[in-house]
Amino acid sequence: MKTKDFRQQKINVITLGCSKNIVDSEVLMGQLRAGGRDVVHESEEQEGGIVIINTCGFIENAKQESIDTILRFAKAKASGKIDRLIVTGCLSERYKPELRKEIPEVDSFFGTHDLPKLLKSIGIDYRHELIGERVLTTPSHFAYLKISEGCDRPCSFCAIPIMRGVHKSKPIEEILAETKALVKSGIKEIILIAQDSTYYGLDLYGKRVLADLLRQMSDIEGVEWIRLHYAFPSGFPEDILEVMRERDNICKYLDIPLQHINSDILKSMKRGMDGTKTRELIKRIRETVPGISLRTTLIVGYPGETEAAFQEMKSFVDKARFDRLGVFTYSHEENTSAHKLIDDVPEALKQERAAAIMLIQQEISTELNEEKIGQTLKVLIDRKEGDYFVGRTEYDSPEVDNEVLIDATNQFLRIGDFANIKITGTESFDLIGECAILPQPPPKGDKLAQHEN
Repeated sequence: MKTKDFRQQKINVITLGCSKNIVDSEVLMGQLRAGGRDVVHESEEQEGGIVIINTCGFIENAKQESIDTILRFAKAKASGKIDRLIVTGCLSERYKPELRKEIPEVDSFFGTHDLPKLLKSIGIDYRHELIGERVLTTPSHFAYLKISEGCDRPCSFCAIPIMRGVHKSKPIEEILAETKALVKSGIKEIILIAQDSTYYGLDLYGKRVLADLLRQMSDIEGVEWIRLHYAFPSGFPEDILEVMRERDNICKYLDIPLQHINSDILKSMKRGMDGTKTRELIKRIRETVPGISLRTTLIVGYPGETEAAFQEMKSFVDKARFDRLGVFTYSHEENTSAHKLIDDVPEALKQERAAAIMLIQQEISTELNEEKIGQTLKVLIDRKEGDYFVGRTEYDSPEVDNEVLIDATNQFLRIGDFANIKITGTESFDLIGECAILPQPPPKGDKLAQHEN
């Protein structure tokens, strides 16, 4: 019987989870293409070939999505629609023995640090010289840039250290080289990501050097926007605020996950600071960088979260008036220190509390948006949907934050360009605007962004 030659087959990479996983998939695809393989990202049309699923194992909902996706492709393999199924990423790192037993249709399971092994399993040698090179899956004008891997924080609820290991910073020289390559390829916005971006440099340089990194990146010609994600509040390196205030191409934006405000809960979460210090930090950030947009995430329903503790959170959200805010319901994760606690907040109450927080935030977002009516803002045009161009200000990150909608029926904009947009109206979480100076239609035959879809 003639065996199939997997070296000639198309490879379909499926990405689940966060932006860190997106970068991992992009690196994987870069290695696959360098090895001469035909690779696509999240194709719905593939018949035959190899499917590689890059999974998420962070919380229960994410784990279930990963399992459902694996089962869907396992069924496709069993029916002969695909030839080989490989699973990698966080879920595989965390539950490899269980997955291997429960889903035998999967040919191979690999963890978060097994890229060379994964490549070897399909006949490709890992190429060290490709460090920093990858196949971008984001729109051609923005990209994520991972500055470190893993995490040394002891947060009681979090399984990331189990899946990603200890914190490892990427050398500044590598990051700068990658930044230059991204800019050369047309990238205008670079979004810095890590499990903990503010820890950056401690392992390599003996001190936090995120401010130095931001300054050197900002000096690179062609970098229009630098955006910072996942800034841990404890030990926050406040020198980055001075750089943010001084540099026009560093977005006045900070993603700083606080998780809670009640001091007893924060202590149990092992977050390294109490409610008073958290409030003081937020105040200093806003005083140092006037007009900064703050995004945070909170967890409701953590073990021992009393009604009083939750009411403290509600009051904090109401008074702090975050520009952007997301809420997670507590997920009781195996092998975390919080798993030893009793998960004593009923699921229905967790959902009720999450909805209450988001209702407050919706009102805040509406009020903050209404304050922008009449202002002219610099907007990066991300895409076109129906009769609207959809863009973002420097105060908004892709996928998770507010957007700006511009009527595309009588205005001419290009995806990936910046435009000065006058805000004329609002929705709860989005802005409505028009070009401050209406451009004339381009010459006949020129390719318009609105005709590209």
